[in-house]
Amino acid sequence: MKVLVILGHPRSPSLCAALADAYATGARAAGAEVEELDLGALQFDPDVRPVSPADQPLEPDLERARGLIDWADHLAFIYPGWWGVGPARLKGFLDRVLLPGFAFRERDDGRLEGLLGGKTAHLITTLDMPPWVYRVIYRAPGHNAMRRSTLGFCGIETTRILALGPVRESDQARRAAWLEDARQLGFSLGSGAHGATNRLIARLAGWLKALRLQFYPMTLAAYTVGALGATALGTTWDPLLFWLGYVVLFFVEAATVFTNEWFDFESDRRNVHFGPFNGGSRVLVNGDLSFGELRVGIVTSLMVAVACAGLLLDRAASLPLVTVLGATLVLGLGYTAPPLKFAWRGLGELDVGLTHSLVVILFGHLLQGGAWSDPFPWLVSAPLFVAVLPAIILSGVPDLEADRQAGKATLVVRLGAPRAMLLAAVLAVVAAGLVLLLKDLAALRGSFDGLLAGALPHALLLGVMLYRYWQRGTPAGRIDGLMTVALGYILWFVLVPLTHLW
Repeated sequence: MKVLVILGHPRSPSLCAALADAYATGARAAGAEVEELDLGALQFDPDVRPVSPADQPLEPDLERARGLIDWADHLAFIYPGWWGVGPARLKGFLDRVLLPGFAFRERDDGRLEGLLGGKTAHLITTLDMPPWVYRVIYRAPGHNAMRRSTLGFCGIETTRILALGPVRESDQARRAAWLEDARQLGFSLGSGAHGATNRLIARLAGWLKALRLQFYPMTLAAYTVGALGATALGTTWDPLLFWLGYVVLFFVEAATVFTNEWFDFESDRRNVHFGPFNGGSRVLVNGDLSFGELRVGIVTSLMVAVACAGLLLDRAASLPLVTVLGATLVLGLGYTAPPLKFAWRGLGELDVGLTHSLVVILFGHLLQGGAWSDPFPWLVSAPLFVAVLPAIILSGVPDLEADRQAGKATLVVRLGAPRAMLLAAVLAVVAAGLVLLLKDLAALRGSFDGLLAGALPHALLLGVMLYRYWQRGTPAGRIDGLMTVALGYILWFVLVPLTHLW
């Protein structure tokens, strides 16, 4: 590993200089090739004089520094935290060296892209306050500026921050301990810039990101509505079957999202408007997980789901239950996986709507002893099915260009964004209308009582927002606010019945 140690303190000797030496010593002991930069000893103007820093010729020392940054696999910045951030000399160095064309560039679509990806960094900072005060009370402004706004912007991943303080109150023993901490941090490069623990944490974080857990509570809530609907009809509640059934649903959903990541890779790779509600988890695009690891995740999830399904059928086998289990697997995996590829054929929205309404509600109902012929699961799921569709349709709006380029024929691709938004508005009204038509039916046992009091104002808000976007034509970029409102609309159709049945 090639390591560049950058001392950001303008004076030497200093505690930061000693920490830099200790870190370099540890890195060399770990087998790394180490170069050092003492910013206080460099000859350069820290101020950007022209409009663009690219128009200001680099001094020889900065030319050498830029060459070392380009050479290094890993950077270590050691500097004091003054007024919450680093020294002016460090800031000036970064202003002058991290130039467009070297550290970042503007893409054809107008987005900025870091050019130093693949490099990692450690930060060692000294403070005149306890590190926890700096993090909790002051929100670590200097660390955030370096990790996110500067290094992260250029594509460099900060894998460890070592904050030491308060310096003013420290004695020799304490400073000696800090020097050893710095040496150990440098020595840890022998097992990689991330370290064994950090690599494990990063891997777990990748899997959690891939799971997209933000969408699972909706499935659980709808499943519970179906189960409670059966017990309201006089069946006996079986908690073991309930939780075993949800384990099946959980791992089928996990296999589904992993499969989506695999088969939507080309679309996700092209997507520049991805967000928390669209564009996938991007674990493959960003390199958080490999295709091989994702394959293991898919197989493992399916094995757990099938094993638990076997236990369910051993206790409560029936043709309707087997049918629903089969439909769950087919609709889940068939969303993006061949040969069905519903999402690529303009049927993905219907697929998601069915699986998150009728299928899971009917599954919960049957597991708790309900009958296939009971009207409750069919009636309670009808408005929910329609209410889910606007959010699913709208999630394709930011993905429009990427999906079109990849050949993924979603409804938004087929209809265009303006007409898709109009359809979403109509469906939101239809969902509320269905509640109005069905709410007094005895089979629903008052499950929709009071729902319209919340859903109608919410539908009006969604309609107003959709109208504004519709007036603009095809919206450019993310629509996170609109997506939040659309997803929130679904909650009325699940939580109100759930509250009554509970």
